[in-house]
Amino acid sequence: MTNDFKITIHMVSSLDGMIAKKDNSISWFETSDHYENGIELTEEQTKEFLKTIDCYIMGSATYEHALELSKSYGWAYGEVPTIVLSHRKLPVDKKNIEIYSGDLYKLVREQLRPRFKNVWLVGGPTIVKEFIRLKLVDEIRLSILPIILGDGLPFFNQIEQEHLLHLKETRTYKSGMVELCYEIKK
Repeated sequence: MTNDFKITIHMVSSLDGMIAKKDNSISWFETSDHYENGIELTEEQTKEFLKTIDCYIMGSATYEHALELSKSYGWAYGEVPTIVLSHRKLPVDKKNIEIYSGDLYKLVREQLRPRFKNVWLVGGPTIVKEFIRLKLVDEIRLSILPIILGDGLPFFNQIEQEHLLHLKETRTYKSGMVELCYEIKK
């Protein structure tokens, strides 16, 4: 992959690696603490950062969960093109959402690479496993919240392969969240 195009896995997890409770609840995402030496993240900084993301990719379960959450919180991905990977017919009520079923190499080569520079893969574990297995991912950005859930849906338990990583960046926030950014060595 060239330097001007990258696919980033992004996930928010608990310290014990859970991405949701067993009932798919993510209310714990609002967990925070106070870390004096952390960075204060403003809403404006977040908005500016999100503008750098050209496209989101997600699996059907993540999409259905995002649709359910959008009833209370609005569509989290705004007007950014969003590709949902699924073999099922899913409801689509926004023009920026596309359902894709097919070869992932072809998706990256023919649809993503020519149109976008910064693509974020936002879930779930099965889709992430396939992108990593096929060596289509450039980096992993993991935001760890200050909570141990003890049980739930783990994120990396389905990878089934060893992958060497290079730590590119770490950030610690006043909220107690730690963000790790790793490049996947290829």
